[in-house]
Amino acid sequence: MRTIRRLIYGEVFSAVAFVTLGFLALFFFFDFVEELQSIGRNGAAGYQLVHALSFVALMVPSHLYELLPITVLIGTIFVMARFAQSSEYTILRTSGLGPWRALRTLLLLGLGFVVLTFAIGDYLAPLTDRTAQLLKARFQGRITVGQTGAWLKEKQDHSQFMANVGALASDGSMRKVHIYEFDNKGFLISMVRADAARFAAGEAWLLDKAERTEFITRGTDGMRVQRRADASVRWPTQISAEMVSAAVLKPERMGTIDLFEYIQHLDANGQTAQRYEIEFWKKVFYPLSCLVMVVLALPFAYLHFRSGGIATYVFGGVMAGISFFLLNNVFGYIGNLQNWQPWLTAALPGMIYSLLSLTAFGWLVLRR
Repeated sequence: MRTIRRLIYGEVFSAVAFVTLGFLALFFFFDFVEELQSIGRNGAAGYQLVHALSFVALMVPSHLYELLPITVLIGTIFVMARFAQSSEYTILRTSGLGPWRALRTLLLLGLGFVVLTFAIGDYLAPLTDRTAQLLKARFQGRITVGQTGAWLKEKQDHSQFMANVGALASDGSMRKVHIYEFDNKGFLISMVRADAARFAAGEAWLLDKAERTEFITRGTDGMRVQRRADASVRWPTQISAEMVSAAVLKPERMGTIDLFEYIQHLDANGQTAQRYEIEFWKKVFYPLSCLVMVVLALPFAYLHFRSGGIATYVFGGVMAGISFFLLNNVFGYIGNLQNWQPWLTAALPGMIYSLLSLTAFGWLVLRR
């Protein structure tokens, strides 16, 4: 069995690596063609060809994370179908490779791809994607979300705050920051406007050139407005750089732990976290789809091919992989709109394909 496992694992790894390299080259080309337009728009600011190539290269881990389950399916189908076409799998079966042993062998292989997918999606891809966005912001001037910026809310002991961040600069600092303070009854106490802000040690923001407006109420006699300008103001807050990035950038680019902490922050401040909960559970379940893909590929080893018939089944594998990717995205949008349970929304595509895989395995492998 050790020799058989070494044969299967070596062939599958080689096929998956080849397919992954082909897809990444295709995505690299498309991204590079799109970035050529950015060179024309931002060329005056110094955005050159080397920067475009660096940006596209930094986006490769994100594409790798999205593509791995699909390339695992295509590569494994190709190997299993080729074994069946050349009668190698028939020889392996006569050597003691029964259906359940073959399933366990592929599941162990799938676990390796699960760990690889999780490591790329949780550690490498968020880091490189953030670096790519900040690299581009160095020449575009900022990263922003719409015209109104990003809104964040925080409850403190005796008041609650609404913070608005207009954009993120290339150095990670914030631009056009507005902070509104309300009392427990919902009345506006003060507001602070700063041209720029940066994150400081000890859970705080440092506001540069801050203009503070206080609304002071004295019983029923009236109210007066007091304004003050400071070169620098320290605002204690638990809103971290990761939370601001989550509000400005795409949540699917965050790590699992950062998403969990941001969801806890939203829940503690009475804000809806449906979208981020779905992304969190997708981060949990998406790497497990590699297990589904290797199980889905196993029945192809039990088919009988005519000459040249392998291309049809490989094409079917490509379509199955693309359909899984589309279904995963569609269910995310539908679950967000229909308020489905986040874990169920993220798990449904994998559950559907698991059912299809086990049905094909039971009918084609065990019964036939």
